[in-house]
Amino acid sequence: MALLELMRPSVQADGGDLVLIRADVETGIVEVQLQGACSSCAISASTLQGGVTRILTDRLPWITEVIGGVDDSMDLDESVSLGTGGYVPRYRALS
Repeated sequence: MALLELMRPSVQADGGDLVLIRADVETGIVEVQLQGACSSCAISASTLQGGVTRILTDRLPWITEVIGGVDDSMDLDESVSLGTGGYVPRYRALS
């Protein structure tokens, strides 16, 4: 799926990856998985819903549902070392 290849560099820039697991044109269901540093990222669910799902459903009318998951088989320390999570919002303590 060429559209997924357009999204991958953004995820890879933070040490993760986006992989197509399956795409069923008949049912309209696409399954993707976030890997690498994404398994320790606090906003991986937002990346799937707000980014991947929105882009796929906006540009490919046959898609009815995007199922996403995170590959959490990687060790947490190894996952964290892959990326800094540049898109994680920084919160300032209130004085």
